[in-house]
Order: sequence, then C-alpha cells, then structure tokens
Amino acid sequence: MLTSKMESNDANCLDLPDFFKEIDGELWLVEEERGNMKIQYRVKEVLLSEYTPYQHISIIDTYDFGRCLVLDGIMQTTELDGPMYNEMVAHVPVAIHKNPKGILIIGAGACGVINELTKYPFIERIDVVEIDKVVVQESIDKLKCIAGNGYSDERVHFFFEDGSKFVKDKQNCYDIVIIDSSDPIGPSRILYSEEFYSDVKSALKEDGLLICQSESPLFYKEILKTIRKRLKNLFPIIKTYKLIVPCFPGGIWSLTMASKKYSPEDADPNLLPPNTMHINKELLKSCFDLPNFMKDDLE
Repeated sequence: MLTSKMESNDANCLDLPDFFKEIDGELWLVEEERGNMKIQYRVKEVLLSEYTPYQHISIIDTYDFGRCLVLDGIMQTTELDGPMYNEMVAHVPVAIHKNPKGILIIGAGACGVINELTKYPFIERIDVVEIDKVVVQESIDKLKCIAGNGYSDERVHFFFEDGSKFVKDKQNCYDIVIIDSSDPIGPSRILYSEEFYSDVKSALKEDGLLICQSESPLFYKEILKTIRKRLKNLFPIIKTYKLIVPCFPGGIWSLTMASKKYSPEDADPNLLPPNTMHINKELLKSCFDLPNFMKDDLE
C-alpha cells in the first residue's frame, strides 16, 4: 500500500491501493489494461479512497479530465468526457422509442444517465438499481459535475440491491431498460449473462427495448460479440452503435440495443433536448453507421 499525504477536506492521510503510484514526487493513477497497456493520470487530489463490501471506490481530481470516479483502479467516468457517454446512453433509446413512460437503469451509480433522462417531461418513472450505495452517495456529494440534480427528481427511485435479482420478478413493467454496468468482473459479471438478459426481456413491455454497455470494439471485441450473440437469442432486433469516450481504452466504445419492435430508423431527432453538450440530430443518426472493422467483426 502506498501512503500519501493528500490535500482533502479533512486533511487526513489516505492509505491508497497499489494502482496509485508516486512518480517523480507526484501522485498518479495507473490503470492496467490486459497486462499489455497502462494508462496514467496525474492526480491533483484524492477526494475519496474507500473499500466497500463490493469494491474499492476512488474519487479523484485530475489535471486533464477533472473529477473522476474510479472503481477497483478502473476509470468509470470523468468530468471531461462524461457527457459523451451519458448522453449517448440516455438519449438514443428515448429518441428511438419516442414515448417511454417507465425506465429501469441498472448501474449508473454516478447518476449522469439519470440526470439526462430527467430532461424529458413525458417520462413518468425512473427506477435505478445500484448494488453499491456508496457509489451513489459519494458521486452525489463529490461529482456534482456529473451527477447534476437529476437524482433529486421525484420521478427517480433508488433500489440498492443486486440488479440481476431485481428484474427476476418483473413482468411487462418498463419501456426501456438501460444496463450501465462496469466491466464484466466482480459484482457486474452476472449482468452479462444470457439468463439476466432473458429476465430483462420479461421485464420489458411488448414494444420495449434495452441498451447495454458493450465494451471496446478494439480491445474487447470478443465480449461485444458474446453480448450480441446472447441478445440475438432473445430479441428480433439487435443494433450496436459507436461513441467516443477518451478516458476508455482505445477511445472508441460501443453500446448495443436489443429491441422487441423499434429500429434506429424509428428515431425522432426532434425529441432531443436542447441543452445537450454532445449528442445532436446528426450524431443520433450516424452513430449506428459502423466502421468497416466493426462490421467485419460483428457479421
């Protein structure tokens, strides 16, 4: 363990895990990818370093990406590029469905996706299932730049439990389910199983659709292909779309839609709220236009 004296609200010494390294007298977060690559972030300040029953949570302030949420040493979201991810997760399925009343989010503990969804007045209820309550509490407290104020909307209801168990007794409840899970390790592993996807399908209404985080098409293409294969066994319409998230390995990322009825061609770009930072009408349409290497891998 590296012990580093950091400037924090209580000015205490923090015992930091090994993925924090002191390099040339400065503190760095060192994220290791597949044993082949390291991504390093110079840290201004460690705002939180805490073990929960599920994982280690860090909230840090960095020089280039601003404030960031880190789980078990892996970057999850940042002040700089959080909107690039959150807006593509939230607004694409709403524009495609066009009239969702009830939405379930599994994961999304930093609350950025929630904040985007509360921009739609016609959504009546947003259920959020997050296994680790500390992630939500600390994000609301220390990542206001990402969480916004959506978490306090009266339509938002939090459930701090296992998402795979939450959906098992749900039938025909939701118009959209968003699976905003972290990588398929630890408590998130079950959220990539075909059994879980089957339970989600049952929880969706007859015209429902789901969106799931489906990893890097460069470095984790096998995970993406496995997700699509499992969803194809359950849903008639499967579409993957691309997005750019600089803090994620490789920069290019994927989200996959599984739908009972709607296709990307059904999207209504006029539904997009006016106060977005990243997504626009052109991007809503073009995000489903995949580069050749993705087409070749996914065919």
